[in-house]
Amino acid sequence: MIYLKLFYTFFKIGLFGFGGGYGMLSLIQNEVVEKSEWITVQQFTDIVAISQMTPGPIGINSATYVGYESLINAGAGTAGAVLGSLVASFSVMLPSFIIMLLITTCLMKYKDHQAVKFVLSSLRFVVVGLLLAAVLSLLSVENFGVPGTDTLQFAVSIILFLASFVATWKFKINPIRVIIIAGLFGGVFYTLL
Repeated sequence: MIYLKLFYTFFKIGLFGFGGGYGMLSLIQNEVVEKSEWITVQQFTDIVAISQMTPGPIGINSATYVGYESLINAGAGTAGAVLGSLVASFSVMLPSFIIMLLITTCLMKYKDHQAVKFVLSSLRFVVVGLLLAAVLSLLSVENFGVPGTDTLQFAVSIILFLASFVATWKFKINPIRVIIIAGLFGGVFYTLL
């Protein structure tokens, strides 16, 4: 039963997740953390971090990890969890595959039509909104802490966040280098505590 729910949930996410993987993050969190309660907010935050560091699209990586973790949390063994990750990964990719097949057959024929141009230009606003929702969903207590409870963790999190943002946006430093440097800094800092 959970496999069918995984398939349906991630098929829906893949169908409506415009904007790529980052646009899907808020949809994934809403579906698997809040609605279905398959994983916790902390597990979702860990999944996003791991998905960003591993090769491949973040939406598919997140689906893979969520499929695995949700089955582990449901009491399935490793084989069942691996099957869950395969189901979630396949179902999040399936809508894109189907849509691309349809688009390639129809778009060349109707690409200059005004309605098609209007729809494609309107989707830009949807993509920006989904990316903003993903950013806001990651600005959580689990990621930054609470200023009154753990002021040091909060301060370090804010400093790493702002430094990473400035490094990638202003100085155009490769995001992989920023991830490695921030990870090393965070690891050293928390080891010293």
